[in-house]
Amino acid sequence: MGYEVIFDLDNQKLKLEELESLMSKAEFWQRNQDEISRLNRERSALQEQVDTWQALFSKTEDAALLAEMAVEEKDTATLKEVIRDVKGLEKNIKDLELRSLLGQPDDRRNAIVAINAGAGGTEAQDWVEMLFRMYMRWAENKGMKVQVIDFLAGDEAGIKNVDFTVTGTYAYGYMKSEHGIHRMVRISPFDATGRRHTSFASVSVLPEVDLDINIEVDDSDLRIDTYRASGPGGQHVNKTNSAIRITHLPTKIVVQCQNEKSQHRNKEMAMKVLKSKLYDLEKNKLEQKKHEMHETQKDIAWGSQIRSYVFNPYRMVKDHRTNVDYGNVEKVMDGDIDGFIDAYLRMK
Repeated sequence: MGYEVIFDLDNQKLKLEELESLMSKAEFWQRNQDEISRLNRERSALQEQVDTWQALFSKTEDAALLAEMAVEEKDTATLKEVIRDVKGLEKNIKDLELRSLLGQPDDRRNAIVAINAGAGGTEAQDWVEMLFRMYMRWAENKGMKVQVIDFLAGDEAGIKNVDFTVTGTYAYGYMKSEHGIHRMVRISPFDATGRRHTSFASVSVLPEVDLDINIEVDDSDLRIDTYRASGPGGQHVNKTNSAIRITHLPTKIVVQCQNEKSQHRNKEMAMKVLKSKLYDLEKNKLEQKKHEMHETQKDIAWGSQIRSYVFNPYRMVKDHRTNVDYGNVEKVMDGDIDGFIDAYLRMK
């Protein structure tokens, strides 16, 4: 069986042709701007997959031909060059194979991420900030965009909780591997006695609801409150009631947004997060899952972590689901988490 069958190349090409035909019609551009953006993202993703496969196929053919000629002419220098090229091709094919694992309907969507401090006080709040930085670095390396929705600074340092979106191709497909409790062990810079501390933070990841999913929300089921945004942000943040808190009364789900300058934009973003949470809740019911949303997930403490980041007495990051571990903690904290994501997706 060829790789083009494994990667469903014919079907990808057909979908791309259908989208391009749709987008070539004048009435397409009269659609809602969000829907146009969604279809544009889908077309770009399909085009990237087709182009990547075709480029790999061409390079593989070239390498095979060059290797054959080098063997005939006993050209060892060229053979070494072909071997280097083949190793690069193997990595590219592995990356393409990983992308093929992202076949769930939600995998292409943007991600809504929430990080909350657990047991550990100021140390845990510093841990939230470290994780947030790690994900920002990862997203930046992937060419994805991070936008903060809600933010609550720690009492002395760090962040108590932060909600943000990650926008990019397959953002949710990759980020879903991060959902769970993250544990850190280190000598605390906030402890004058130099003791070792264990801290926890929860990471919740949801797919962002798009226009192709219809989530009905009755206005009578909502309680909408306005308040002044907290934390840094200048004069505007301190003087206007632009922040929005929405409570969905039937489910008791509460969402809030204070990052945008206008009340209208904060309400719009908060509604998007609410619909994503309602969608996730319904999806879990349909799949008969027992776990709940991040507000009610397991205690953010001992025995529930998916990954441990140990800075002392030794240095290692270990994923307890896949048993993958890395000794270069600094590299991981700089956003190099693809190894963990790869192992998780292959395990699933």
